Amino acid sequence: MNSLNPADSTANPAANAAYEADAAMPSRRWLRVIPPLLLACVISYMDRVNIAFALPGGMNAELGMDATMAGLAGGIFFFGYLFLQIPGGYRAALGGGKKFIAWSLVSWAALSGMTGLVTHTWELLTLRFLLGVAEGGMLPVVLTMVCNWFPDRERGRANAMVIMFVPLAGMITAPLSGYLLATYDWRHLFFSTGALSLLFLGVWLLFADDGPETARWISPREKAYLLDALRVERESAESAGALPSTSFRKVMGNPTIWLLIAVNFCYQFGIYGYTMWLPTLLKNLMHTGMGKVGLLAMLPYIAMIVGMFATSYLSDLTGKRRLFVLLPLVGFAACLALSVLTRSTMSVSFAFLVGCGFFLQAAAGVFWAILPKLCTRETAGGARGLINALGNLGGFCGPYAVGVLTQHVSSAAGVYSLAVTLAIAGLLSMALPKRCEA
Repeated sequence: MNSLNPADSTANPAANAAYEADAAMPSRRWLRVIPPLLLACVISYMDRVNIAFALPGGMNAELGMDATMAGLAGGIFFFGYLFLQIPGGYRAALGGGKKFIAWSLVSWAALSGMTGLVTHTWELLTLRFLLGVAEGGMLPVVLTMVCNWFPDRERGRANAMVIMFVPLAGMITAPLSGYLLATYDWRHLFFSTGALSLLFLGVWLLFADDGPETARWISPREKAYLLDALRVERESAESAGALPSTSFRKVMGNPTIWLLIAVNFCYQFGIYGYTMWLPTLLKNLMHTGMGKVGLLAMLPYIAMIVGMFATSYLSDLTGKRRLFVLLPLVGFAACLALSVLTRSTMSVSFAFLVGCGFFLQAAAGVFWAILPKLCTRETAGGARGLINALGNLGGFCGPYAVGVLTQHVSSAAGVYSLAVTLAIAGLLSMALPKRCEA
């Protein structure tokens, strides 16, 4: 089914009605598809980062952990995160993403609840590793499901709306964690996030859909329109030299894929180094209790929403993908470095930490819109898992490096290491090929 021309619709009422239906379709998809994907990601991220508040909120003292061990506890998650990335991406590409995430929610709930019961460091490390395994397929599955619903001209914004789980989860986790730590203790933090996973399971089963082929709420006309748009996109990608669906070996040997992995590694190094240590940085900067730290930690996440939507909108509008990956990475690095250089002035240093939030995930939606330009839909699922799996090892290295440098050199050295790595990511992004552009 071809797109309808609005100029012809005035002479043909039926064509006019069809065109209006086509024009209305995107708004229905935004409202129906994005919310369950977004909320599933919010739950997963809350389970992942609540430890950032638990560590300075009593866990370090009770379990006898120094800064290096705290960094290891925050980062070991990402070794487990490797295992289900590629299987999850392939599963979603074959239409099994909904079931995959349903089982994941059950495992997140169990592991988070068990973390609230730990009494030894080895138990904490084990459960954090297993939580990484359980969450490993999450982002490849969700991003593949987005690709099933949104063509390229909308994908940067759609990805940004889903990746908005980072600021939303941060805005929820920060004050909730501050309240629970001030009122109860760090163990209740893990019990509460585990309960949220189970509560959301019913919502996910009712409202999530793998794609237009299986959705019951979409009309036949809308389904045909969307499937036709995605088919044309795939054919265009194949004619431009995209990797075919039968060649995952070629994916492994493709230099651009490894360049994307390197960019993602450095990016995640900075993201998780910042998010895992932000409560500690704020506590040391402000010299205040965890209740106030939780409230202050909301501000970078509010700024993050603005940064994500501004960047993805401009990238979709201009078709420039590489530029809008580069600029947020450089901005993030600069704000981190300036937050250290201005520590003598509390308000200015805090303003730069909020600036870090603006740039924190601004490149993410644009970054993940690049891959469908390089691979077919089937290959992109596994490639997405590979890029996220190996790239997210940076999520281990960032928190761990900050912990080691904080303990043995200074907290400033830890933050500078994040800034330098993000600057390297920016340099690498400049080497991405021109066909990554929309």
